[in-house]
Amino acid sequence: MRTAELLELIRNGENSGVEFKRDDIRPEQLAKEIVALANLQGGRLLLGVEDNGTVTGIKRPDVQEWVLNVFRDKVHPQIIPFYEEIEFAEGCRIAVISLSPGIAKPYVLRHNGREDVYIRMGDRSELATREQQLRLFQSGGMLHVETLPVAGTSIDSLDLDRLNFYLASIIEDPELPNNREQWIERLLGLGLMAEDGLGNKVCSIAGLVCFGIRPRRYLPQAGLRLMIFAGADKEYQARLDTVLDGPLAGRWRMIAGQRELVDRGLIEQFAAAIQPFISCEEADVDETMRRGKELFYPWQAVRETVINALAHRDWSRSVDIEVSGYADRLEVISPGALQNSMTVAKMIAGQRSPRNPLIMEILRDYGYVDARGMGVRTKVIPLMRQHNGAEPVFAVSEDCLKTVLPKRKLS
Repeated sequence: MRTAELLELIRNGENSGVEFKRDDIRPEQLAKEIVALANLQGGRLLLGVEDNGTVTGIKRPDVQEWVLNVFRDKVHPQIIPFYEEIEFAEGCRIAVISLSPGIAKPYVLRHNGREDVYIRMGDRSELATREQQLRLFQSGGMLHVETLPVAGTSIDSLDLDRLNFYLASIIEDPELPNNREQWIERLLGLGLMAEDGLGNKVCSIAGLVCFGIRPRRYLPQAGLRLMIFAGADKEYQARLDTVLDGPLAGRWRMIAGQRELVDRGLIEQFAAAIQPFISCEEADVDETMRRGKELFYPWQAVRETVINALAHRDWSRSVDIEVSGYADRLEVISPGALQNSMTVAKMIAGQRSPRNPLIMEILRDYGYVDARGMGVRTKVIPLMRQHNGAEPVFAVSEDCLKTVLPKRKLS
């Protein structure tokens, strides 16, 4: 932040997105303001400024460490702020704490064994009423987290080659952007970029996940973790333990009217990485003197299960999708409970309720998923019955959906 911008913030006074505080406040007082801002639309908290705008500066030693400890100990779910110190005058510094809009509302202040929800009302932070808390919970569940901004990103975080192919050849957009400003405007309109409330135009979660360059650099829960174990349990020594990073969409080009894959996306990366561990050579050779491959699981069921995890995961949870292969089963763990009122029974029956409709539509456009969105009922269950003689198992908790595919017993 420039000094001129800081001066303007102070001159304009406190409002719904700006709060002034001395740096000698108690930790719970600072956490209260953080929670209230995060539960509205984010904003900035200036330490070292009186309520009337008088600048007193920060005097507490190790202010940054103290602030980060408040975030860690008093604010839940955890928020990562942007912290900086600005020299206001010689020997006088102001700490600026910047918050993007929260994606896991409601945020609470944890203090004295209580969890209190605060919300910003004008220039005040107040306890949220029952109705306000209900709206926060609704926004936390009903708001499409995939369209929220990812701090620290920009249009340079996106692979424009992939985006250009998507617009030109997948959705056949008749008018393509031809400069940076047009690209930003188009991507904002598509929901692949977003304004962060602090004057920046950044990638949305969907944009970064589908078309980003190294998405995990900015969104640590992007990609997936693939582990293979020799036995029936997790062991210290894994046959494979790798984290795959990359955009969902592959990079393609058109050659003689046909699509050709130039660079694998996350789904193709996963397919290449797991194939050696879910198949073996057949005992007999064919008429060409070659041995075929025998699969432990129907490939379409594996693919559908993993793509479902990528498409429907809860992006407000900062944990990886896990795909784990064991001696007797394959497990796919997708972070987040089932969305809205969805249940396992409804999912098996074929009911559709996408958590991330934008990501789902992009995957449909590319043909990674079909238009019906009923892969569990039409692919996973019948293919497992036919190929493995077994039922897939779906286990739901408040933290995740775990899908278990029993391994086929080979003759």
